[in-house]
Amino acid sequence: MKIIEGGVTAPIGFKAADFAAGIKYQGRTDMAMVYSDVPCECAGTFTTNQVKAACVMWDKKIVESGSKMQAVVINSGIANACTGQEGFDACEATAKAVEKELGVPYDTVAVASTGVIGMQLPVDKLVNGVAGMAGILSHDKEAGTKASKAIMTTDTINKEYALTFEVGGKTVTVGGMSKGSGMIHPNMCTMLGFITTDLSIDKTLMQQALSSVVKDTFNMITVDGDTSTNDTLLLMANGLAGNDTITSKNEDYDKFYEALFTICRFLARKMAGDGEGASKLFEAKVTGAKTKDDARTLARAIVGSNLSKAAIFGCDANFGRFLCAMGYSGAKFDQNDVELFFESKKGTLKVFDHGNPIDFDEEYAVSIMKEDEVMVVANMNEGDQEATAFGCDLTYDYVKINADYRS
Repeated sequence: MKIIEGGVTAPIGFKAADFAAGIKYQGRTDMAMVYSDVPCECAGTFTTNQVKAACVMWDKKIVESGSKMQAVVINSGIANACTGQEGFDACEATAKAVEKELGVPYDTVAVASTGVIGMQLPVDKLVNGVAGMAGILSHDKEAGTKASKAIMTTDTINKEYALTFEVGGKTVTVGGMSKGSGMIHPNMCTMLGFITTDLSIDKTLMQQALSSVVKDTFNMITVDGDTSTNDTLLLMANGLAGNDTITSKNEDYDKFYEALFTICRFLARKMAGDGEGASKLFEAKVTGAKTKDDARTLARAIVGSNLSKAAIFGCDANFGRFLCAMGYSGAKFDQNDVELFFESKKGTLKVFDHGNPIDFDEEYAVSIMKEDEVMVVANMNEGDQEATAFGCDLTYDYVKINADYRS
């Protein structure tokens, strides 16, 4: 694989655009469109919250129907969740506006929203935004970057990534963008993610790959323990790379899987490190677990604990907080088997060894925890399974941001 510049417009045949529609934000763009020159096979994963936004149900219908997908329209600022029939009408109006402007069937147009729950979308602004974007769609790298910025809410940085690899002598490109900063918890998060590729691949295999990759990437993020109503991750493949269609789990499928995992993991880590109010990325790596589920459960418990997150913010090597979180996670283990470490680019420090605390250098521990990326490593010494979860520290700014989110 080769990492390249760009995002969703990196693969052949994909265009993007952004627009300042004034849906909630002023003085910035707040709508984006991703469009393929030809219809795409599509796959998707969505929130497990029982309260689902209208756009989530709209997109699930497209993905599960076996239909093609050719465009996605995203707005930031208003979530279109808990909005009743009016919310569904807004989805349809947006999709039909794309049909009018670009001539693609409205039932191949996905829609996505992020922002405040319980507010109705201004349909006239959405339609106007679609018209504005239809005329400026571009294959340029900059168009993809601008789209990744337009979908931000409380994010402080845009998130995009792209790479290439070879399949049957053809160069295949995969690009992606995502947003997410708060209301983030496993299964998935307040995240919108869009991945494009010019690979030709069977739709069923696409869905299997995406559903599998999500388990160890986006589903391993937690910022604040809240699972959103709007989580949407869409994958579109238009086949324009010209490779023979992948129809079985062979070597070519493995290459695609690795590329998809790489992009999703990169975006997941970027989202976790950009959690609302965060000052650093906080990762937990669990090794030597009995089962994969145990490893995932333990890692998520460590990064999900408010006390753990506060300790990371304060650079306090209070290892008991992390062990406590592991203990109530639901995974079964013997504390006398556990080794615990703090790790960053400053080095690695062991603080707990098979049931016993270690007399460690507190100043060195602080220097490790002051870095922008800090990891807690827990070796369970009970098996061969491992998992990594992604989170962030808990700062004063998190409360400030969410206390006045609607104002």
